[in-house]
Amino acid sequence: MSTYFKHYRLNYQITSPTLRLLDEEGKQIGIVSKLEALQKAKELNSDIVEIAATAKPPVAKLIDFKKFKYQEAKKEQESKKNQKNVSVKEIRLRPFIGQHDFDTRLKKAIEFIKDGNQVKLSLAFRGREITRKQFGFDVMKRFISGLGPVKVVREPRLEGKLLNAMIVPDKKKEV
Repeated sequence: MSTYFKHYRLNYQITSPTLRLLDEEGKQIGIVSKLEALQKAKELNSDIVEIAATAKPPVAKLIDFKKFKYQEAKKEQESKKNQKNVSVKEIRLRPFIGQHDFDTRLKKAIEFIKDGNQVKLSLAFRGREITRKQFGFDVMKRFISGLGPVKVVREPRLEGKLLNAMIVPDKKKEV
């Protein structure tokens, strides 16, 4: 359940004198006065729930409030289920990385991208390695080309002793 609950006006809390009334299935009954709507609710042993207060006239639904809240919670749960949680995964490289280590990290990065995650590539220079920046850029280019259909959001650029790049899955080429 979410921590935020939407407030609905019920029965006598509704301030508008006329309402556009809907039945339980959402079919329109018509525009009726508040008193008529309250009588119908009493006859059907249900509540009037104001759904769209800003509409002219406000829209209200003739339904049992507990059932209505249950349906709203179910809708919210469905919408949460369809959301995809995308995160940034980091792969660390070295300018003079061994072939096996390179291949292992490449497989892991491909896995991350297939899952729909963003991948941040970091290549750290230690000590005098910074004098050989080109080796780092070459490793980075080779890595990116090995990933296949991806979109490079941030090109490899040097920030102090770190060479960083950001990769995201390419939506166009997946289809």
